[in-house]
Amino acid sequence: MKKAFVRSITAVLAAALMVTGLSACGSKSTAAGTQSETGTKSLSGTVTASGSSALLPLAQDAADQFKAAYPDISVTLNAGGSGTGLKQVSDGSVDIGNSDVFAEEKLDAATAAQLVDHEVCVITMAAIVNNDVGKTVSNLTRQQMIDIFTGKTVNWSEVGGPDEKILLVTRPDSSGTRALFTKWALDGSSENSGASYLETDNSGELLQTVKDNKGAIGYLALSYLVNNTDVTPVSIDGAAPTLANTYNGTYSVWGYEHMYTKGAPGEAAQAFLDYIMSDAYSGSMEAQGYGVAAKMTVTR
Repeated sequence: MKKAFVRSITAVLAAALMVTGLSACGSKSTAAGTQSETGTKSLSGTVTASGSSALLPLAQDAADQFKAAYPDISVTLNAGGSGTGLKQVSDGSVDIGNSDVFAEEKLDAATAAQLVDHEVCVITMAAIVNNDVGKTVSNLTRQQMIDIFTGKTVNWSEVGGPDEKILLVTRPDSSGTRALFTKWALDGSSENSGASYLETDNSGELLQTVKDNKGAIGYLALSYLVNNTDVTPVSIDGAAPTLANTYNGTYSVWGYEHMYTKGAPGEAAQAFLDYIMSDAYSGSMEAQGYGVAAKMTVTR
């Protein structure tokens, strides 16, 4: 009886050691948490971001894919314009401020100096017109574009289009999309805010407004035009707003998309930023109309 009892205890102890050993092989402890056999860190936490509506579709898509790798990190995204995003990240309201322009263009130097710039991609901005106009006007010279947005040209017939009044659809002063388009498409000329002028809060609303109004012209990121025939994109001096033309420098209305953090990002925010800028995500980035910065043949 005594020998049988000893053998029974030994078997139990051996089984316990075997289970412990298997558990140790299945995962290992790290400073960030637990690392599974696939190598994906089981980080947890939250990431909040706001700002550029031009960058929002990319951020949303990246967040959806990121969630598969990091299911315990919650990502909350809002638009509001680049100026809003920069203000909110600088005052600590969000972890990431998304912007179409450099922080120095929206904030005072001291505030901007506290932010860390993460250039996640390149964005191309395109002028768009209502399809009724697009039947005859799909290319403008840069001067024609400037004259339209500054109010010198008020009817489409003046540039070879239909006899229709031009309706400008634009973004507020806080918009980075507006700042980028004004700088690179209009050579810095101020837009006209006359009677035939509408202002919308975000790029999605602008697209819908141009679609619904004859004679309308506006501008938004190329990402909103992927597989979209609701409006007509406009070439400038014969160069179409495409990724290929952006990469080779033929089309000049583009800029870097920035995700700013106040100082070094937290662990969860850093993981999200790393994912967006990874080689693994670059194909998804281009499929949505955003450019990979490493492919640019020109810089600014």
